[in-house]
Amino acid sequence: MEFTKMHGLGNDFIVVFGEKELPADAAELAVKWCNRFFGIGADGLVYILPSEKADFQMRIMNSDGSEAEQCGNAIRCVSKYVYDHGHVNQEQITIETIGAGVQPVSLNICDGKVETVRVDMGEPILNGLQVPTTVDANPVVDHYIEANGHAFKFTAVSMGNPHAVIYVDDAVNFDLMTWGPLLEVHPMFPKKINVEFATVRDRGYVDMRVWERGAGPTLACGTGACATLVSSVLNGHTDRTAVISLKGGDLHIEWNEADNHVYMTGPAEVVFKGITS
Repeated sequence: MEFTKMHGLGNDFIVVFGEKELPADAAELAVKWCNRFFGIGADGLVYILPSEKADFQMRIMNSDGSEAEQCGNAIRCVSKYVYDHGHVNQEQITIETIGAGVQPVSLNICDGKVETVRVDMGEPILNGLQVPTTVDANPVVDHYIEANGHAFKFTAVSMGNPHAVIYVDDAVNFDLMTWGPLLEVHPMFPKKINVEFATVRDRGYVDMRVWERGAGPTLACGTGACATLVSSVLNGHTDRTAVISLKGGDLHIEWNEADNHVYMTGPAEVVFKGITS
């Protein structure tokens, strides 16, 4: 099978085009191919499929074989792939996701190739039970949670997939490997959770590090960056437009007051192409 290795700010994917539907063994293939020692190596396996609702459908299998409802970095990679390969020729396209529905995408073209992608990520879900969490509140802001005897406070946001944003003194050097896996599977999150640890530098700039559900620590998370901006607005930390700085680079996020939609802008890159054995 032919594949293209792509990444969005270091959050990397094995992208497959040409299947008519998600293969029955997609979960097993994701675990095998995403292995960084015995496989291709990636945070996830992405299938670009036909859609009756949009230009294409995106399905994402995490490196542990679970399926993600949505992925902001992957949708930018998918958008670049379909344009650069001539499957669409317009700069405004739509991508269907299983968790966030059909999402409009704007492509910034330079020398015939996609340079950056602006995605309408839709409206954030703030109702605690819908995120989902076990907290019956709307919104869930600065809510107490304890893991292994340590107290945190989180704000819950769904961008089609669930996020818990926690503010810490130093996100860049935070101990992801200890607290990420404990919080991901905390009983307060019935479908597990993506955890973002954030430090606000000023009203337009936030450092963020992420533990992704089903993938562990990654260099970037697009939906996590969106959730962090929404959380920061709810907590009064930032304006509605800010740079979210991840380990792999920066994303520009806007929570538009007029339509309540979150917009994400960032790059996508091709690493290499290959054929699986």
